[in-house]
Amino acid sequence: MSVEIGIAVTARNEADRLPATLAALAEAFPGAAVVVADDGSRDGTSDVAYRAEDEVIRPHRHVGKGGAATLAVELLLSGGVDRAVVLCDGDLGASARELPKLVGALDRGEGDLAVAAFSQRVGGGFGIALGSARRVIRWLTGLEPAAPISGQRALRPEVARAVLPFAPGFGMEIGMTVDAHRAGYRLVEVELDLEHRASGRTARGFVHRARQLLAFARVYASRR
Repeated sequence: MSVEIGIAVTARNEADRLPATLAALAEAFPGAAVVVADDGSRDGTSDVAYRAEDEVIRPHRHVGKGGAATLAVELLLSGGVDRAVVLCDGDLGASARELPKLVGALDRGEGDLAVAAFSQRVGGGFGIALGSARRVIRWLTGLEPAAPISGQRALRPEVARAVLPFAPGFGMEIGMTVDAHRAGYRLVEVELDLEHRASGRTARGFVHRARQLLAFARVYASRR
């Protein structure tokens, strides 16, 4: 691709892992525009991003992952700039160095929306949220992705514009997949050696997955 690269990093209370993530992105994508979307963090997440001299968007209220990412990508595409967009979760740490492989898949014409499938599963629950996300996408598109809720993605500029605004909250990824498919764009999944902060089988983890399931149901209802 001959276009520029813009990176939207979504983060909420990731001050401990965000420095390594941003350092890895700077190494992997030299000269790329980076926007950190801090969705109401209560730690020093925004301070970390400012120290890295990256652009920071911090809404005055909690808007959810989809809302924060929408603001970041809109900024990257503002002024008619033709940028491929890389979406990255703030907790990837040094493994964010793997993300150029997603852009490589676009370069080779393998797809228009490239999604990272983690080569190894870390943490998580009993697979209910993951299975539900797959079913929603299958019911709405016929696709059966291996990584339906992976937040690590690369989109051609025209795809990014077509799928904005993202679905609210944790429905962002499945809404994006459905909207891109319905607009005629191709999905490709790329297995990457990534690491992130996994939500385990704890009370907090189960609350997180309950919120995911509610967001998935809303995406399904809005796109039936």
